[in-house]
Amino acid sequence: MRVGQPINTLSGGESQRLKLVSHLAASEVESREPRVEGGGAAKASGFRPSTFDSRRTLFLFDEPTTGLHFDDVRVLLKVFQRLVDTGHSVLVIEHNLDVIKCADWIIDLGPDAGDEGGRIVAQGTPEHVAAYPESRTGEALTEVLNDRARRPSGRK
Repeated sequence: MRVGQPINTLSGGESQRLKLVSHLAASEVESREPRVEGGGAAKASGFRPSTFDSRRTLFLFDEPTTGLHFDDVRVLLKVFQRLVDTGHSVLVIEHNLDVIKCADWIIDLGPDAGDEGGRIVAQGTPEHVAAYPESRTGEALTEVLNDRARRPSGRK
């Protein structure tokens, strides 16, 4: 991206990631500002009962890894986890198995594309979907999960 590049020239994934960064930057600024709930001694002391933002957000991403290097995908996954850890929900439409295997819950739609799709083929944890015999995603996921299990501990 170039400095000053018009937003309407960005790809869908670039635009989604830019919005994500904007949210994270705003959240970071808010968490550094003193938040005082109540008055009296709390105000005088600068007491901050919580830095947790009670406004939870549902983030929806449509194939955010398109065009990303695998190292950048890992960074994006860490950002997603940071959002979840702070109370937000993240829903990702994705075909990248490295992202799918990290999901808490998968809804596999299919069995094919277009008119032959749109039905729930399997749902559950990555391991559950991988064990479902009619899920093409599960079939591909089985290899990725088995590869993860074969790696020596300490390596990701």
